[in-house]
Amino acid sequence: MSGLILRLSGVLQAWGERGTFHHRDTGPFPTRSALIGMIAAAQGRPRTQALAPYPHLPGNPNHHDLTFTLRIDDPGTRYRDFHTVGGGYPPGKRLPTASGRPRKQEESTLVSHRDYLIGACFTAAVQGPTALLDDIAEALTTPQFGLYLGRRSCLPDEPLLLSADSTDPVTELRTRVPLTRTTPPTPTDTTLPTTFVWEAPPPGAHATYPDREATSEPADFTPHTRSHLPRPLWLTTEHLPAALHAGPRPIDALTTYLTGAPPCTPPPSPNS
Repeated sequence: MSGLILRLSGVLQAWGERGTFHHRDTGPFPTRSALIGMIAAAQGRPRTQALAPYPHLPGNPNHHDLTFTLRIDDPGTRYRDFHTVGGGYPPGKRLPTASGRPRKQEESTLVSHRDYLIGACFTAAVQGPTALLDDIAEALTTPQFGLYLGRRSCLPDEPLLLSADSTDPVTELRTRVPLTRTTPPTPTDTTLPTTFVWEAPPPGAHATYPDREATSEPADFTPHTRSHLPRPLWLTTEHLPAALHAGPRPIDALTTYLTGAPPCTPPPSPNS
């Protein structure tokens, strides 16, 4: 099981979990569904084929073979945007009712709220079959469709793909990948408590019960029949070396990492 490392950072992010109709929510971190959707977009797969297997790859892998581990570098700040749609149009162009007829003038404006994360940063380890990961890495380097962080208005920063051939991406998250966060460590800090999100019980965990359940396993991306299944998640606090902090200009630390930085010595995990 080799792995990729992705950096999910941007001015805005939106990782919807339950949002429908007039309220588009965001979860506190990227969802499995959104990450699989982003990969499918990079590969140029339409929604009807986004979850199809890969018969051209050895072993005929599919998205179920992928495992994501998230590191929450900076949770960001929640922001709610206020939208109005459909107001001021003549009768023939007003939004329709459920029966298909134009709305009355006094009912023609619909109000909606959309939630975002501002200034958030996440780092993801993606594990799975080598052939599938190689295909994904190539697609993320030269995407066929536009990539976004959960919603089309949320464009990712560069670099997005930090590593295409990590032999142990989870350890990389704990020992090498620069940590982007707004608040710097103090001179006396030796470690930085950082939340990790796991799709399986983390190594050394004493509790087998998940910390939460998210409806994030995509079952169908087809418009009008989109559906998801619940998936358990485990959250831990990992004490990372303070030397991983990327500083006020994260691009400098990221460039050093991309060109081959030496690893930090990981502190003992509280779960071991």
